[in-house]
Amino acid sequence: MGRPPTPITLTAEERRQLEGMIARPKAQMRYVERARIVLWAAEGQSNQVIAQRLATREARVSRWRTRFEREGLGGLHDAPRLGRPPRDPEATLRMRVLAKLDEPPPAGFARWNGPLLAQALGDATADQVWAQLRALGISLERRRSWCVSTDPQFAAKAADIVGLYLTPPCNAVVLSIDEKPGIQALERAQGWLRLPNGRALTGFAHEYKRHGTTTLFAALETATGRVHGGHYRRKRRDEFLDFLDWLVAAHPGQILHLILDNLSTHLLPPEHPWRRRHPQVHFHFTPTHASWLNQIEVWFSILSAQALRGASFTSVAQLTAAIDAFIHAYNQNATPFVWTKVRVTQKTPQSKYSNLIR
Repeated sequence: MGRPPTPITLTAEERRQLEGMIARPKAQMRYVERARIVLWAAEGQSNQVIAQRLATREARVSRWRTRFEREGLGGLHDAPRLGRPPRDPEATLRMRVLAKLDEPPPAGFARWNGPLLAQALGDATADQVWAQLRALGISLERRRSWCVSTDPQFAAKAADIVGLYLTPPCNAVVLSIDEKPGIQALERAQGWLRLPNGRALTGFAHEYKRHGTTTLFAALETATGRVHGGHYRRKRRDEFLDFLDWLVAAHPGQILHLILDNLSTHLLPPEHPWRRRHPQVHFHFTPTHASWLNQIEVWFSILSAQALRGASFTSVAQLTAAIDAFIHAYNQNATPFVWTKVRVTQKTPQSKYSNLIR
C-alpha cells in the first residue's frame, strides 16, 4: 500500500490567490495547472484522480503538492535556473560606455564626447552612445563648480549667520551687505529682427560701446527682503564707510547686525574709530570661501538677470538710474528669502559613474 498523499489545508487568502492565478486572462498554463493541483488536493482528491483530470503523471502532481505544503505559494514558482543569463545588448553597451568614461579621453582632448566614445568603442555609433547617455542622465557638456570652505571656524561662523536669518535678535535689523563692482554701461543696438520666413525675434548687436562703470553697494533687510543701494566709482574703505553711514542714518536708534564677507575693506577691527562711534552696529563675517551664506548674493543674481543682462545704456548715469528704478520696483513686492536644507550624503564608489549601473 502506497504512502498517503500530503494533506493540504488552505487559508482564505491562499485560496483567493490560487483562484486568481487560474482566472487571470494571460496566465501561463504551467501556473494554472499547479494552482488546480493544490485546489483539488485541498478538496481531498487523490494524486491519481488529479493526474487523470489533468492528463499528466502522478509524480508531477505529487511534486507540486509537496512543494506547496513545504513552501506555500512561493513553492509554485520555478526556481532560478543555472547558466549564462540572456544577453542584453543595450545593457552591455551601457556598461561599456560607463567603463570608457572612467578612462582618460584620447590625447589632445580635454573630455569625452559622443563621437569620441563611439570611435573608442569601435562598434557603436554616436547616436547609440548619446541614447545611452540620455538614459543614464549624463550630460558630457554640463559642468558644475563648487567651492569648499577651508575655514577652521566654519561651523561656528555659519551657525552664527544662519541663526541671524532664522531667529533674528529682537528690536534689531539684520542687513546682508556686499558690493557689486565694475557694472558696465554698455551701449548696443537692440530691437526686433524680421527673418526671411516671416518670424520675428528680439536680440541685440554683437558690437557695443563702453561708457564707464559703477560700483553698487547694496544691503538686504533679511526680515523684509527690501534692498538699499548706493552707487560709487570705487570700492575702497572710504566708500564702504560712507555707505555704512547712510545705513545708520536710515535706521535711526536701531541696533544693526551686518553680515559681510571677508574682503579686506570690510574687516574693521573693534578698535577702529568708526566702530567705536557706532556701538549699536555689530559685524558678522561669513566663513572664508562661503560667500553663498550671504543672502545679498542671491539678490545680485536677480538684479543681473532682470535689469542688466541684455540692456543698453548710453551713460553711467543712465545705468545707475536703471538700477535705482529696479530697486524701487523690487521693494514694492519684496519678500524675505526662504532657505531650504537638502540632506547631503557622501559616497565613495569605485567609479564616479558606478551609482548609475543597474
